[in-house]
Amino acid sequence: MIIKIDISLVQSNQYKNKLNIKDNKFGQLMHLYSMAMREIEEKVNFINRDYKEIYNQDLINHVLCRLKTPESIIKKMKRKNYELTYQNLIENINDIAGVRIICPFKTNIFEVVDIIREFEDCRIIKEKDYVSHPKKTGYMSYHMIVEVPVQLEDAKLYTKVEIQIRTMAMDFWATLEHEIKYKSKGELTAKVSRDLVVYAKIINKIDNRLMRLHNKKFKKKIELSE
Repeated sequence: MIIKIDISLVQSNQYKNKLNIKDNKFGQLMHLYSMAMREIEEKVNFINRDYKEIYNQDLINHVLCRLKTPESIIKKMKRKNYELTYQNLIENINDIAGVRIICPFKTNIFEVVDIIREFEDCRIIKEKDYVSHPKKTGYMSYHMIVEVPVQLEDAKLYTKVEIQIRTMAMDFWATLEHEIKYKSKGELTAKVSRDLVVYAKIINKIDNRLMRLHNKKFKKKIELSE
């Protein structure tokens, strides 16, 4: 089904208009991001089905999608000191549509990254490898900003989606860290911050050991099948 959306917002002087989250055009713009997000989700689920058919195991454990709320968008734009215009939203806020891909093992992360790079019509805007180079907080994940084409009734628009790829262990840590920050209103004590870094390192060691165990078992399985 091809959705009818008024795309004059991104094709005319309205592009520089002041942002109005109660405007119908804002709702249409969010729907555009939602369609781009679902496009990525569909592609990722498709490659996981193919992978399972070939190797009889999952490349991806599960996929989560989220669309940033209007209030969260406004808050981020103000924090970044962007003027509240549609232009700044479209050009500078890259995580309105988000897809999180949770993999069983660390090696799967880079397999998924390589596959996404080969997606037809998918433009890679930015990549950050927090798996090989974790943040000082201990956070680990692979981030990609991509643009995917969304087919409308009278046009095809490339729309940004943020993709985060991590293991189940990394996601466990990130979820807890987010919850702790939320409850403490973003202000963590030095001890809590140090503890989180220690726990992240422990989780990384577990991830590495499980990955080696899996690779050894997977290699043996291939040898037996030859």
